[in-house]
Amino acid sequence: MKTFKRLTYPYILWIAAMIVIPMLLIVLYAFTKQGNDVATLQFTLENFIRFFTDVDFLSTLWISLKIAFLTTILCILIGYPIAYLIAKSKPKQRNLYILLITLPMWINMLVRTYAWIGILSDNGLINYVLQLLGFEPQKLLYTDFAVVLGMVYNFIPFMILQIESSLAKLDNSLLDAANDLGADRFHRFMRVTLPLSLPGVISGITLVFLPAVSSFVIPKLMGGGGYMLIGNVIENQFITVGEWNFGSAISMIMACIIMISMYITRKLDKSDDAMARK
Repeated sequence: MKTFKRLTYPYILWIAAMIVIPMLLIVLYAFTKQGNDVATLQFTLENFIRFFTDVDFLSTLWISLKIAFLTTILCILIGYPIAYLIAKSKPKQRNLYILLITLPMWINMLVRTYAWIGILSDNGLINYVLQLLGFEPQKLLYTDFAVVLGMVYNFIPFMILQIESSLAKLDNSLLDAANDLGADRFHRFMRVTLPLSLPGVISGITLVFLPAVSSFVIPKLMGGGGYMLIGNVIENQFITVGEWNFGSAISMIMACIIMISMYITRKLDKSDDAMARK
């Protein structure tokens, strides 16, 4: 037992160095005025007041939440049928489908996003096909559509894998019992399959919504630099403007939003487990 505890020391040090200390620094910057001398730092709430009294920042936060919500809904609508088909496939086919789903994730997100930039550009593949079919080329890149598409493409594997894992664990005898009781395919799905797969859906929501609401790389590339979400605002405050205190305050606000979202999803997950046991 003592040997096991000793083996955990390097991981504890790693967590402290890479997670705890940076978070403490963010908290320190968020509640202090700008300055490099630690001895002269003064406690203040000006950074938070500035954020909640500025209409532009609140509007950016609202747009970020809206984009993240839309991305999550689309991932559920697209990912659930795909996950259902994978879960109902034969084992060999299921492994192949999961490999195809996870294969793009082996490639760096920047590379995948740049590939979509080439596809959606004015001279890209989609507009080329439209011209061949006799249609006018469309403005696809640097739009809301491009940003949402980039979000869905990058985050939908997390939704599919979580739902598929939940569906694969489904006890088929429950479906047989529902069938013996006279339930048709639609009612078997609505009364048995869907409720028992909700834990996977909720886990997928967590893995999609949380990174989507704070994403800054995809909006920056697919939005052409003029599309600002809250993640881009934080990046701008740290890198361009140099206001680390205000950027830390926004980071703290986003951290609170993320923790509240995680708390809600955990509550929903527990309630779904209780309903499934009943």
